[in-house]
Amino acid sequence: MNYSHSHLKNILTRTRSIAVVGVSVNPVRPSYYVARYLTLKGFRVVPVNPMHAGETLFGCEVVGSLGGIGGGIDMVDIFRRSEAVPEILEEALEVLPGLQTIWMQIGVSHAAAAAKAEARGITVIQNRCPKIEYQRLFGELRMGGFATGVISSRL
Repeated sequence: MNYSHSHLKNILTRTRSIAVVGVSVNPVRPSYYVARYLTLKGFRVVPVNPMHAGETLFGCEVVGSLGGIGGGIDMVDIFRRSEAVPEILEEALEVLPGLQTIWMQIGVSHAAAAAKAEARGITVIQNRCPKIEYQRLFGELRMGGFATGVISSRL
């Protein structure tokens, strides 16, 4: 799946609120630090995980399902296995009016679900990470692709 730089940048620029499905409360898990990063970049992030519903993460209450959000979501970022995507998509289509983007994390893709979302006018990104794309497209990646704080002049 190839996506142009301008297409990805447009998605990340227009997006204001993101539901992260499958977020972990464990700070060493990728879903945690991706959601945290997006929060630090000014996105409204709603954590979704039924195992941690009611807890607080990044200043927001974790909800058990997309239905617990009540709307106002531009993007659903899926941190679940590919086989879980159709069910997540069905719920998103049912309970999130105004949804613009379904984003499937690295290693996650589902052609039939993507086609269904696209048929409803929803943009779909598969097998990509919004944190990595944001860093790459907005100039935050440094040498070797790492987001480091300082680059040594002694190289």
